[in-house]
Amino acid sequence: MSKRSNRSNNKNSTNKFNVEAWEPKTELGRKVKEGEITDIDQILDKGLPIMELEIVDALLPDLEEEVMDVNLVQRMHKSGRKVNFRVIVAVGNKNGYVGLGQGKSQEVGPAIRKAVDDAKYNLIKVRRGCGDWGCGCGRRHTVPYKVEGKMSSVKATLIPAPAGVGLAIGNVGKTILSLAGIADVWSMTSGQTQTTINFAGAVFDALKALSSVKSSEQELKALGVID
Repeated sequence: MSKRSNRSNNKNSTNKFNVEAWEPKTELGRKVKEGEITDIDQILDKGLPIMELEIVDALLPDLEEEVMDVNLVQRMHKSGRKVNFRVIVAVGNKNGYVGLGQGKSQEVGPAIRKAVDDAKYNLIKVRRGCGDWGCGCGRRHTVPYKVEGKMSSVKATLIPAPAGVGLAIGNVGKTILSLAGIADVWSMTSGQTQTTINFAGAVFDALKALSSVKSSEQELKALGVID
């Protein structure tokens, strides 16, 4: 018990971001530091490019990180065989924001850091609601409507589920959906789902597709969606 507590405290301390020490290099970063932009939605809703990781750290300080896969990859080079570690990481605050990234390096530590940074650059806002017709609880616990994502040979379909069902999907999908703040979902998958990078990418693509569906405010309200 004590070891787990110490590990948690160390993680929180290393993730703490010092806004005052940050020197922005972009106009968007300057607006964030000066308080002109106080919500990540002001950036994501307009599709503005995030060029500084500090922007995400300042506006979403409660992001959690989850390493989903560490894989050894090799390639031939004229100087010989090159070996790198490829790491897949998901980040999220378990309340509507999630990102997926990958990093490569000759050592695991730097590969993880690159993957975390990549995931933050790929951060998205996830629509949630109560899309199951038999539930009607009005809480944002599942996806608001059926949606499909694809990467390479893998297809992942997310279907609204009533409260209490849980995440009926493989472990990779559970990690991403949990970090996004989704507690219940039915799913259908096909293809080489044992390939972590493709399975994760398909689930992430499905979550991105949620925001691309055009719906009226009345329809979104009926599904419990709050943008």
